[in-house]
Amino acid sequence: MDEELERDERVFLMVEEVAQYDGALQVSRGLWKKYGDKRISTLPFLRVRILIMWRSGGSGGGLLLFKTGPSLPLFQAGLRPICEFMTFNFSMQAIDQVINSAAKTYYMSAGLQPVPIVFRGPNGASAGVAAQHSQCFAAWYAHCPGLKVVSPWNSEDAKGLLKSAIREDNPVVFLENELMYGVPFEMSEESQSKDFTIPIGKAKVERPGSHVTVVSHSRLVGHCLDAAAVLAKEGIECEVINLRTIRPMDVESIEASVMKTNHLVTVEGGWPQFGVGAEICARIMEGPAFNYLDAPVTRVTGVDIPMPYAKILEDHSVPQIKDIIFSIKKTLNV
Repeated sequence: MDEELERDERVFLMVEEVAQYDGALQVSRGLWKKYGDKRISTLPFLRVRILIMWRSGGSGGGLLLFKTGPSLPLFQAGLRPICEFMTFNFSMQAIDQVINSAAKTYYMSAGLQPVPIVFRGPNGASAGVAAQHSQCFAAWYAHCPGLKVVSPWNSEDAKGLLKSAIREDNPVVFLENELMYGVPFEMSEESQSKDFTIPIGKAKVERPGSHVTVVSHSRLVGHCLDAAAVLAKEGIECEVINLRTIRPMDVESIEASVMKTNHLVTVEGGWPQFGVGAEICARIMEGPAFNYLDAPVTRVTGVDIPMPYAKILEDHSVPQIKDIIFSIKKTLNV
């Protein structure tokens, strides 16, 4: 965000506690001191009406309304806002504006009015915060045309994809994970460049393998890699794919891997019904890779219940490394 704020004066960050408080989870630490109130704006999200106006190049201008409760209006012209949710569980307060306004305006204006806004914040299960604060919204938002939905895993993903999202003319839902904020990763010299971006809509093979394709996103990519390392000692080579983007989904990369391994396991933290894994299963069944499968696709998901508060129950409600290992062995019938 710092690099994009510096690169483009139209970029600004707003909503809950992102300024003087440095963000609820310290993601925006230091930005308010560097850029000031005009670029880093704290607004009480649940009690604010935000009016954002963009000028589209050469088309005169357009108005897009985001209401997030009654009260204070804020007008901005020709800007590229980053809207931070303290947690995506709170995005339910604004889902009408995200879906009915942001996702549809570019299309309904026949391409005259771009909507360059990023909705970002932590998504999915956290730790010890119970049912109302531990939900994965990847499938919710990926269901809706007009939105692009990004779900990074490591530091390289987070940086390269966020920079692409901020430069994107379509609205982007950027699903981070609170439990990953404090996890360090090595970054290449290339990825530390201010020009480094990752294209939205392209998956990455994090570990090549020949026996089974394992597809995941966000924090659980790490779990899949850990499971693959354990299984490698038993002679099972897993190809681990990091989706990076949920919509548009890179089905071609998944198909190419399945045609090589002949087996597929999907792993996600969200609920099973109508989930990301369910969409992958449907795409594989409808495409050329289906004839290459030697066994049914196996899905590893969160348990189909609201998240319990007790830690021991919470641990049983989200996929663990042992669950991934068990499902891979079941798929391979070993």
